[in-house]
Amino acid sequence: MIRSASEDDRDAVIALWESAGLTRPWNDPIEDFNRAINGVTSEIFISEENYIAHGTVMCGYDGHRGWIYYLAVAESERGKGIGTSLLEKCEEWLASIGAPKILLMVRTSNVAVQEFYSKAGYTVEETSVMGKFLPK
Repeated sequence: MIRSASEDDRDAVIALWESAGLTRPWNDPIEDFNRAINGVTSEIFISEENYIAHGTVMCGYDGHRGWIYYLAVAESERGKGIGTSLLEKCEEWLASIGAPKILLMVRTSNVAVQEFYSKAGYTVEETSVMGKFLPK
């Protein structure tokens, strides 16, 4: 079953993100979670069975493009189609709110994840990602 996350899911979702190696010291996962579930143009979906979260994904729409973040599946549950189902749920949700295109970022060293997205129809864009941290 895939459903929208609530505040009660925070710990389980962040634990999945951490176990999948998606968190970084400079991005507070609690703040990321809170912003996403409280935003009107963002969503976190959870795949669960018997009230146990096996996968999660965050998606959002900035008014120009849809974005996918934090797609994580518990290691013991990989290869069962959970990641694909979560990705499809984000695609459906983003299409329903008017996003014309979806973008995502994958670390260049993460070849397995690049292959996962490639099989789902995603292609490498000819752009560079640049970033800057803003003062808090």
